Amino acid sequence: MARKGEASAPLYGEPRKFDPKFRGPIHNRHCTDTVCCVIFIVVILGYIALGVVAWVHGDPRKVIYPTDSYGQFCGQKDTINENKTILFYFNILKCASPVVLINLQCPTTQLCVSKCPDRFATYIDVQASYRYKPDQWNYFRQFCKPGFNNPRKSVAQVLRDEDCPSMIIPSRPFLKRCFPDFSTKNGVLTVANQTTFRDGRGKTRNVTDLREAANGINSVLDARSVGVKIFEDYAISWYWILIGLFIAMIVSLLFLVLLRFTAGVLFWIFIFGVIGIIGYGIWHCYWEYDHLKGIPGSDLTVYDIGFQTDFRVYLQLRQTWLAFMILLCIVEVIIILMLIFLRNRIRIAIALLKEGSRAIGYIMSTLFYPIVTFILIAICISYWAVTAVFLATSGEPVYKVMANQTLCKYANLTCDPETFNKTNVTKLCPGAQCTFAFYGGESLYHKYIFIFQLANAFVFLWLVNFAIALGQCTLAGAFASYYWASRKPADIPLWPLFSSFGRAIRYHTGSLAFGALILAIVQLIRVILEYLDHKLKGTQNSFTRFLLCCLKCCFWCLEKFLKFINRNAYIMIAIYGKNFCTSAKEAFFLLMRNVVRVAVLDKVTDFLLFLGKILVAGGVGVLAFFFFTQRIPIFAQEAPALNYYWVPLLTVIIGSYLVAHGFFSVYAMCVDTLFLCFCEDLERNDGSTAKPYFMSASLHRILGKKELSPKKAVG
Repeated sequence: MARKGEASAPLYGEPRKFDPKFRGPIHNRHCTDTVCCVIFIVVILGYIALGVVAWVHGDPRKVIYPTDSYGQFCGQKDTINENKTILFYFNILKCASPVVLINLQCPTTQLCVSKCPDRFATYIDVQASYRYKPDQWNYFRQFCKPGFNNPRKSVAQVLRDEDCPSMIIPSRPFLKRCFPDFSTKNGVLTVANQTTFRDGRGKTRNVTDLREAANGINSVLDARSVGVKIFEDYAISWYWILIGLFIAMIVSLLFLVLLRFTAGVLFWIFIFGVIGIIGYGIWHCYWEYDHLKGIPGSDLTVYDIGFQTDFRVYLQLRQTWLAFMILLCIVEVIIILMLIFLRNRIRIAIALLKEGSRAIGYIMSTLFYPIVTFILIAICISYWAVTAVFLATSGEPVYKVMANQTLCKYANLTCDPETFNKTNVTKLCPGAQCTFAFYGGESLYHKYIFIFQLANAFVFLWLVNFAIALGQCTLAGAFASYYWASRKPADIPLWPLFSSFGRAIRYHTGSLAFGALILAIVQLIRVILEYLDHKLKGTQNSFTRFLLCCLKCCFWCLEKFLKFINRNAYIMIAIYGKNFCTSAKEAFFLLMRNVVRVAVLDKVTDFLLFLGKILVAGGVGVLAFFFFTQRIPIFAQEAPALNYYWVPLLTVIIGSYLVAHGFFSVYAMCVDTLFLCFCEDLERNDGSTAKPYFMSASLHRILGKKELSPKKAVG
């Protein structure tokens, strides 16, 4: 509490005093947040080391190639399976679905083959006729274990030892695995136009026994067919898509240039349009209210009729339309009052938008800086993905006992294929085999793979946020040098973007890493909460789900708040060169001293930029629609013949939106930087000869004489 006679400290800090030497971004700087910079560099080196270790232990071939029962890759070069690229299952009936086949180990022998079977055959029939039909035996034995060529061995022993499959059925390769060649004939499920087949064990079975597998396979095969057609569409329309994205880039640039002249017009057209629509709503509500006068039952209240599932019932009541009319009147009055009392703030916001367009016009190189950010983020994503794959495949082959007898006590126990035949397992469990199960390990490295994956994700988030922070600080420094130039554009420094980038890297890597670290921690917590929410979806504990929902909401809000604070902190770092915490505090207090202006500017900017994105994406999308559907006579012959015209169309629309977002993000950063500079200008200077404003003449005229004093600048 302040003593008597002493002035109490302002709630949001003291306004900055006039400094005659200040002329924009400070060039005599020192390194900030050095400790965090050192930690950041050490973490990057550790991240590189993690990638190297994962590269040494990992083997992406485990993802690319299927693996047979002996742990050998199908199709791997310079191996016995080089020409055998497809995995064949001895008894696919033991595999419930394609998901089990791909992700889990199917309890049947699996071999690498060069092609899938194209006919029905059983081992019993082939063995009985091998003397006078050797071709059938030679065809069948390619699906037996390598080296097996003993058709005189008894059928019971062959099936027990799983030397050969009991049957083969017509199949086709999918995901490098042989699946039954399912088709439908007159609505009936068939395999090679047959509805039944012999299983080689003396039974005739129906194709519907494979229905569970067929349902999953057919849906995936349909998706594959669609995927092939989509790929074909991209192959013949890619250059037209690039032309559409180029048009989107040109339109985005034109929109930013035209904002200098049309920002105010667009905003006021929208505002008066909203007022007009609400006014029409008020008139329509009054018309309905007056029209229902005298109609029986219309004077009942909502309380009288209670809750009704058919909401049209409420529209027959005069009370409903009266409530709507009163609500719309309140909204209309609030909007009009806000326009009356905030008209100066709105004019300042529009002037800043125009000033932003002018600043970009003088520093055009800033429009292409998002390409640098995109490249940095692409490198981070690529390194993270490759490291994650190598970590996921960092395991040695694990073999387990596979026994046909359900009572075998050795079933599913780990084994060594080299010494398995010397054990007594085959005697106690006839037909048991030591087959490949999965990749894993018991070493210290393998035990902590999950921790390494978590670290991989965390450092990835940190690096991505650092790349974004570097872009924001670089752009802020360039645009601040524009604002604080006494004579524009004569006093704008040479190469302002490159100078700002150099200052950010040389002096403020630690501060940018500090802000990115805080954001990465919150984002990692959100990822963990999403994972827990996914795992607990099946639980019936309502309190747990409610608590998790509250935590997700809180951390979502915290992330949005931190992004806002970080963004403005980077602007202050770019201008004054102070550390992250000091810059964040000064930016926060400065914004709080101008909180009304902040709210107005944010909404006006958000609206205009959103309108610009919709106009760019929608305009280019409409043009692409007419082109790809051959509705433009001049280009009808040039339009490619497509399977799905919506494939390039959606690509152009989404791509145009992203292109516009990239350009407009620069514009938004420009406006935010100019706004903070504008607030600083008001607090530092008073417009006199001794303390002249750095703002443009248009902003100076809007302020007029009432806001020449810093005391009037609050709010």
